[in-house]
Amino acid sequence: MINSRQPMDVPQTLLSVLFLSIMIIACLWIVQPFILGFAWAGTVVIATWPVLIRLQRILWGRRSLAVLVMTLLLILLFVIPIALLVNSLVDNSGPLIDWVSKGQTGMPDLDWLNSIPLIGSKLYSGWHNLLESGGSAIMAKVRPYIGSTTTWFIGQAAHVGRLVMHCALMLLFSALLYWRGEQVAYGIRHFAIRLAAKRGDAAVLLAGQAIRAVALGVVVTALVQAVLGGIGLAITGVPYAAVLTVVMVLSCLVQLGPLLVLIPSIIWLYWSGDTTWGTVLLVWSCVVGLMDNVIRPMLIRMGADLPMILILSGVIGGLIAFGMIGLFIGPVLLAVSWRLFSVWVQEAPAPQQSTSEAINSLEQQNLPLDK
Repeated sequence: MINSRQPMDVPQTLLSVLFLSIMIIACLWIVQPFILGFAWAGTVVIATWPVLIRLQRILWGRRSLAVLVMTLLLILLFVIPIALLVNSLVDNSGPLIDWVSKGQTGMPDLDWLNSIPLIGSKLYSGWHNLLESGGSAIMAKVRPYIGSTTTWFIGQAAHVGRLVMHCALMLLFSALLYWRGEQVAYGIRHFAIRLAAKRGDAAVLLAGQAIRAVALGVVVTALVQAVLGGIGLAITGVPYAAVLTVVMVLSCLVQLGPLLVLIPSIIWLYWSGDTTWGTVLLVWSCVVGLMDNVIRPMLIRMGADLPMILILSGVIGGLIAFGMIGLFIGPVLLAVSWRLFSVWVQEAPAPQQSTSEAINSLEQQNLPLDK
């Protein structure tokens, strides 16, 4: 019987793989400036796709009108607030850097502690004992780190041109994806099936669910809480309200909540003697702080019960790797990877034996455990 198998042409295979690798790397190099903008747009479109479909039904089935309305909503509710916050952060960074660089970060006297009933004098005495035991020396050692950290954060926010470019790309890609969303989704699913058959298709669907869960659950919740908290700061007259709103966005994204900024602001208002606005901000802070307890159950029903360490790592790592855009892209990438990894692990049966039973079974089979 004649063997019909042809011998493998190793040079041809290697050259083919090399050629494909060069083509893929070249394509990625060319589209590199657009990757972040497209990823941002994809996240926004996947999260807001049900809103687009509902608008299309309201607007007499016209996709063009629905896309126009969604683009305007993105500009009004997303792009403009971010641009205003970044501009305010950059404008207010000068006095902060000057204050830190000139060494004007001495320890305050905090004479107002005496006005606190019952425990005020003890707090004031304890604070001065700390100062006498070397509080100024501690501040002198910490000051260089404060300056470098502040300069780094300001430097991240100072890339206004880059952020504006990505915002423009996000709007452009979002409009295109809204217009041809079904075709793009079908093409991605077709490619995934070509790679991994039904598993590839399931992976794409799971990735879409994870993206929607993080975008709607984590990012939108953080933005809503931070914006409402910022409105309260601006109305009550707290200085640097826009900068504090940026800090609140970061605090909410890492699941620390807006109270990390609102409580010191309330204390400052009472300390400055403005008790009326302090009470208003106190009530408003209770409302904003409890919003997470209302939205969180909705998140869990959407399948967004993700580990907190995952969200924290995504926010911080994304900020370091991609700048401010990484605040939104970082958690999404980790959430997608986590969901796919979890499904892959759950495909295998769970161990039926306890650890001790498994060790005893291996010992009975004379299998070495120390090699």
